[in-house]
Amino acid sequence: MKANIQAHNPPLFHAVAQIIEAARTATYRSTNTILLKMYWEIGQLIVEDEQQGESRAAYGRNVLKKLAEQLTIAFGKGFNERNLNNMRAFFQAFQIWNAVRTELSWTHYRIISRVENQKLRLQYVDYAIEGNWNTRTLQRNIDSQYLGRLLKTSDKPAKEPQKADHFIKDPYIFEFLGLPTDPKQNELQIETALITHLQKFLMELGKGFAFVARQQHIVTDTSDFFIDLVFYNYYLKCFVLIDLKTNKLSHEAIGQMDMYVRMYNDLKKGADDNPTVGIILCTEKDETIVKYSVLAENEKLFASKYRLYLPDEEELKQLIEADQVRIELDWENQTKQ
Repeated sequence: MKANIQAHNPPLFHAVAQIIEAARTATYRSTNTILLKMYWEIGQLIVEDEQQGESRAAYGRNVLKKLAEQLTIAFGKGFNERNLNNMRAFFQAFQIWNAVRTELSWTHYRIISRVENQKLRLQYVDYAIEGNWNTRTLQRNIDSQYLGRLLKTSDKPAKEPQKADHFIKDPYIFEFLGLPTDPKQNELQIETALITHLQKFLMELGKGFAFVARQQHIVTDTSDFFIDLVFYNYYLKCFVLIDLKTNKLSHEAIGQMDMYVRMYNDLKKGADDNPTVGIILCTEKDETIVKYSVLAENEKLFASKYRLYLPDEEELKQLIEADQVRIELDWENQTKQ
């Protein structure tokens, strides 16, 4: 239907589309402002409460942990201990609300709040807005001391068209509104179909796989990630993480999975659990690559015990390749009908 509108009356379609996009942008900007103000006020309360006598270390261990537990039970995601610490840092970095520019997302401010120099913090806010930097660009520019080099040359960052992408894609907006996050909404639908069948396959394998989560949100100090599938194997007594990439196997994909494994070992693994293992599935048109990701110190355990219960690489490879063919044929048949 949309294609017919575009074909027969492009000016009308584009005019209406601009109204819709403007309304969506205004909605997300308004929501983002409310979210930032809420986090700023929470940070203010935490700092004021902390200043009543407890040391920062004791406060972080005791009060924030308990507060995070209570808030998560009452309001769901977005109020874990890490994020409460981020709110405190946000208020400490911007103690005057009028200094907060609501053109940037919460994730932008989580990054900027860690810049120690106040003058640089404010400059990064201005340049991030002027250059329409996404959060990855912002972090990269801070890490490379971009602003210092920029001020030496007196150049200005190239201006990008102003968009609301950094609001719309920020998972904290969805959590704040109580909506399910969908970080891969613009990727090929085939990925969703592959993950769905992979989940079913492992559950039916009969080797101890218990489903834990799908598209699990993982937060680091600078970024947000989503693990495609998380299982717990009750024979191996370990978590099994699975990530599907619709491109070539890269060092970045391996490094990302190693990070997931380390984070799970640090944050989720129980005292009696064995080390976490990751599986990376990289699909291309002509080839599928399956790689197990296990930390070096656990390779002997993987070889001697994990192999007994985990599907081998060739088994997973054949599953993915067969699925790709089947899904593509199904779509072709649906298109012809």
